[in-house]
Amino acid sequence: MTIVKTIEEVRAQVKAWRAQGLTVGLVPTMGYLHEGHQSLIARSVAENDRTVVSDFVNPIQFGPTEDLATYPRDIDRDAALCESTGADLIFHPEADEMYAPDFCTYVDMDHLTKGLCGKTRPIHFRGVCTVVSKLFHIVQPDRAYFGQKDAQQLAVIRRMVRDLNMPLEIIGCPIIREEDGLAKSSRNTYLSAEERQAALCLSRGLNKGKAAVEAGETDAAKVRQIITEEIEAEPMSRIDYVEIVDWNNLEPVDSTEGSILAAVAVYIGKTRLIDNFIIER
Repeated sequence: MTIVKTIEEVRAQVKAWRAQGLTVGLVPTMGYLHEGHQSLIARSVAENDRTVVSDFVNPIQFGPTEDLATYPRDIDRDAALCESTGADLIFHPEADEMYAPDFCTYVDMDHLTKGLCGKTRPIHFRGVCTVVSKLFHIVQPDRAYFGQKDAQQLAVIRRMVRDLNMPLEIIGCPIIREEDGLAKSSRNTYLSAEERQAALCLSRGLNKGKAAVEAGETDAAKVRQIITEEIEAEPMSRIDYVEIVDWNNLEPVDSTEGSILAAVAVYIGKTRLIDNFIIER
C-alpha cells in the first residue's frame, strides 16, 4: 500500500491499473478511521481489484462555528487500518492540492439538501457534493462506498451521480455499531465517559421507533413521538431533529407504509451525533 498527496500521483496509478484491465473502488473518508470505515474498505476490496481510500478533512463542508480545527486526525493510525484491511492506495492531500486559492466552482443540490442536517448546516452538502465530485473525477472509480450512518449524504450522493450521469455505482453499507448500540463515529472521541453513556439514548429511541413500525404502527407522527420521548428522557440530550421521511426523496411523510428513513441528530454536551434506521419496501 502507498500513500500519495497529489492528484497527479493518483491519476498515474489509476491509469496503470486501468491499463491492466483492473477495476477500482473508492472509499471517501475524512480520516480518523474506525470499524465503520473499515467495513467500507473491506467491501471495496472484496468487490474490486484495487481500492483507493481518500483521507481528507474537507474544509468547505464545515461552517464557521463547526469543528474543522479540532476534527480528529491520525494518518499513521489510518494507514495501519487501511493496509491491514487490504487497501492499495491512500490519497491524503493538503487543502491547497484540492482547492486553488481562487477556487470558485461548486456542486450544489436543491431539494434533498434542505431538510434534516441541511437545516442547521446550510453549506454542508454543497461542500460534500463538491469534494466527492472532485474525488470521482480524480480517481474515476467503478464503485464508491458510503456508510448508511450518514444517510442523507448517501441519498444526496446517489442523486448527484444520477442527475449528472456520473459513470460509477454508489454502494451503501450498513451502520457499524459498538456492542451497546452506539453508532461508530469519529466524533465519539469528543464524548466524556458520562456523555458516552448518555449517547445511547439515540439508538434506544430509534430501536423503539423501529419496533413500533415493525409491529404495524403506520402513523409517522406516533413513531416520531416514541423516538423523541426516549431521547428526551436523557437529561444530557438536546435534540436538533427527529424526522421520518421518504427514503427516496427525503420529504416528510405521514405514513410509514412506504420506504422510510427515520433520522435523528442530537447534541450530547457539545457533540452533535446522528443516527438512523431505514425500512425499504
